[in-house]
Order: sequence, then C-alpha cells, then structure tokens
Amino acid sequence: MSAMTQSRAPESYTPDRPRKADGAGRGNIFVYLIAALVVAFTLGPVLYGVLAGFRTNTDLSRNPSGWPEVFTFDNYKNILTGDRFWGYAFNSTMIALITTAIVVVAGLMAAYPLARYQFRLREPLYLVFVMGLLFPVAVAVIPLFIMISNDLGWGDTWWGVALPQAAFALPTTIIILRPFLQALPKELEEAALIDGASRIGFFWRILLPLSGPGMVTVGVLAFVGSWNAYLLPLLLLRNDSIKTLPLGVADFSTRYATDMVGVFAYTSLAMIPALIFFLSLQNKIVNGLQGAVKG
Repeated sequence: MSAMTQSRAPESYTPDRPRKADGAGRGNIFVYLIAALVVAFTLGPVLYGVLAGFRTNTDLSRNPSGWPEVFTFDNYKNILTGDRFWGYAFNSTMIALITTAIVVVAGLMAAYPLARYQFRLREPLYLVFVMGLLFPVAVAVIPLFIMISNDLGWGDTWWGVALPQAAFALPTTIIILRPFLQALPKELEEAALIDGASRIGFFWRILLPLSGPGMVTVGVLAFVGSWNAYLLPLLLLRNDSIKTLPLGVADFSTRYATDMVGVFAYTSLAMIPALIFFLSLQNKIVNGLQGAVKG
C-alpha cells in the first residue's frame, strides 16, 4: 500500500513549462515600437495630404499642423468635376495597362528559357538582365527622346512611353520570375512531354496557369511603377491631351501655386488609385515573392 502511495504522483504536480526569457517581452515591445514609428513616418504624410484637401487655405495657413476646423468637399469636388483630371487619369491608366501587358508577356517568355532550358550562354545572358538594374533611367532619357520622337515618330503617344517603361521594368521582372519558374517540378514537364505535349504546349497549358502568383506580382509592380512615372512622360509627352496624372499634378501645382489645399487634394486623388490597387493585391504579391525566394 505504501509502495503504491509513493509511486503515485501528487495531485498538485504540473509539468515544467518553458519559461520565456526575461528580455523577450522587452524585445517584442521594442519591435512593435519600431514598427509603429515606421508606419507613422510612412502613412503620416499621406494622411496629412488627404486631410489637408478637406480644409480651406485660411484654415491651413492659420494652423498648418492642426485638425481641420470645418471639413469641406469643395476642393475634391472641383477637381473631380473638371475635364483635365479624368483625361490625365485615362492616359495614365492606358499607359500603365500597356506597360503591364508588355512586361508580363515579354518577361515570362524571357524567363521561361532562362529557367527551364539548358544552353551554353544561359547564365551570361541572365547576368545581362541583372546588370540592367544598374542602368538608371536618367542616363538614357536623351537617347530615348531622340529615338522615340525623331526616329520612330512616337512622341506624344501611349506606346512611346509604355515601351521604354516596359524595357526598364524587364530586369526586375525576369529576376522575380526565373526562380519562380525554376521551382516548378520537372516531373510535370516530363509527364507532359511523355503525353505528347511540346515545350510550347507545356508553357501555355501547364506552366502559364501555375505561374499566376508570379505574374500578378510583376504585373502589379509594373502597373504602380508606370502610374507613378514622371521623368519619361515629362520628356516624351508635350501635348496636354496626352499627359499623365503625375504631369497633371505638376501643372496644377504650377498654375495654382497659391491654392495649397487644392494641390493637396489633387495629389491625394492622383495617389489613391495606385495605393488601393497595390493594397488590394498585396497578399498575392507576397505569395509571388515567396515563391521566387524559395526557388
């Protein structure tokens, strides 16, 4: 009886649990504090610009850093009811769509052989695209202006801006898509070839649907980059009817320099579409980048 009593564990016994280190809680607080500061510095100017668009010039000059005394929608209403804003937005949308389509199609077709084929100059050719990241747009603006405006005659056209933007976005696109395509199992390609499919058939029927996250990632990056582009449209677009939204913001700021709240409202309206588009697809962007990193 005593042996059974001694072998029985006490009722108050609880297994030992791993204890957190004393500095773990402080470390988490420090990380959250840094993250909050980064968010504040990132979203602070955006929120300030949006709120300033609901103010009057008198209110803004009296208390620049304060809360609006009275919210007014006249600034945004005047811009949205004008013809210039929607014309600029339409041009930006069309140029961004053309740029995105070229980047996704050309980037995928270039990354496919670099990822799935074995040939002699594959790595040197891939290195050429990597070195394209080191080539800034500002260095090529004058040759591009001469080539597009004089040689091709594409000045003041959507294609004249979309093609150079797509060319400068291709290095990043290929660098993202290549490891993503390499991560796809080779057994799928071998099974497709055994079933009688060609390499082109495998590309269109199997590889293309499986590359959805990577295509969305490079597509969103290309769209947002084209929407925010300023230097190339500034040099290649001279006609007001073909200008993009960033150029419209610059023209509005110059024409109505004293209307500060109007400038804030115009800038906010030009920024919000790309911001919403990016945030709505951020999960797919993360998935696409994760697939590229795993590759």
